[in-house]
Amino acid sequence: MSRFFYNTLLYLMTPLVLLRLLWRGRQSPAYWRRWGERFGWFQAPVLDEPLWIHAVSVGEAQAAAPLIEVLLTGYPERSLVVTTTTPTGSQRVRELFGDRVFHVYLPYDLPGAVRRFLRRVQPRLALIMETELWPNLFHQCAAQDIPVIIANARLSPQSAAGYARIGPLVRRTLADVSLIAAQGEADAQRFRALGAVAERVMVMGNLKFDQTLPDDLAARAAELRQQLGAERPVWIAASTHEGEEEKLLDAHARLCETQPDALLLLVPRHPERFPKVAALVQRRGFKLVRRTEGRACEADTDVFLGDTLGELPLFYAAADVAFVAGSLVPVGGHNMLEPAALGVPVLFGPQLFNFVEISSALLAAGAARQIGDAGQLAQVVAALLGDPEQRRVMGEAGRQLVVENRGALARLEVQIAAHLA
Repeated sequence: MSRFFYNTLLYLMTPLVLLRLLWRGRQSPAYWRRWGERFGWFQAPVLDEPLWIHAVSVGEAQAAAPLIEVLLTGYPERSLVVTTTTPTGSQRVRELFGDRVFHVYLPYDLPGAVRRFLRRVQPRLALIMETELWPNLFHQCAAQDIPVIIANARLSPQSAAGYARIGPLVRRTLADVSLIAAQGEADAQRFRALGAVAERVMVMGNLKFDQTLPDDLAARAAELRQQLGAERPVWIAASTHEGEEEKLLDAHARLCETQPDALLLLVPRHPERFPKVAALVQRRGFKLVRRTEGRACEADTDVFLGDTLGELPLFYAAADVAFVAGSLVPVGGHNMLEPAALGVPVLFGPQLFNFVEISSALLAAGAARQIGDAGQLAQVVAALLGDPEQRRVMGEAGRQLVVENRGALARLEVQIAAHLA
């Protein structure tokens, strides 16, 4: 595919994209706002030699947080610009960093929108988190001598196969990248196979291992656990998607047959689905308490719905066992290092194409177990809730794995300094 054909296709699709924003705004009205930013129209403050970090949504923003903190500390004379593409990502950036960074949506990859964005921001370095390849954006950065680093780069076999279908355009796009800081060797090999310059691909590890926990997290988790029920067994199903909640509620129903006092802490991935999931829980006959209600669970509460943003580490820390969702449906899984770093035993399903290396490492360390369906999930959760020593052993193995694999952030810092020099 040529860039001309790519741009023509983008322009033809723009009305459909706007219709999609309108449709998504029915459940999340934030999609109806700030459309100008999506086309490069926004008012930027005076920025001093800015560094720019792009994190698509909540997960990438959370993974980028240690990097952003390092840049704020290490380059106090420079402005930091952080872009996202989703309202939830935008909200998380503002919660984490407030006015310490300038935040705006990344525009669509239309030539004019990209030019307007770069003209207003004028970044000296672009750090793109994980797997975002934008032909026009990267091309114009290269034309303006703005180094582009893909940080914490990962590329699943499915994504690599998709990019391979437009091989010529992807090769030209990768040629405009200054450095691909790959999470693992398998990711690096896939980028090279797509045409990335071999010398510009380096394996640096996963930034998610370098995430730090708030100093007051343990105290806040203890307080939350009192609200959930200090003596009750609590398991969490985190970052759930459409089609998963039904299976997880099936598992919880089976679990309650042998452990009737068990509590499920259910946390949907997308906030616009909170009301729908709450209605599903109640339709299934479970007694529900929502986090936003601000009240404690009663003895007969079955499900606690985590219907807030930014509190997932707190919810993990308050649980005895963690199931990381996005893995019972073909989403590819989510960050399972968060509960591991907190010393919580980790469970996940079979759909893990986005986290193959991390899941394998956790399984090899004895920190996690993989389940195939809701029935097996109920059995494994029941066994772990009834075995405190096994939970302790698995939790300590996960915590140790995270500690041993830190260092990606320090390696990336060296490369950032070199590119700025």
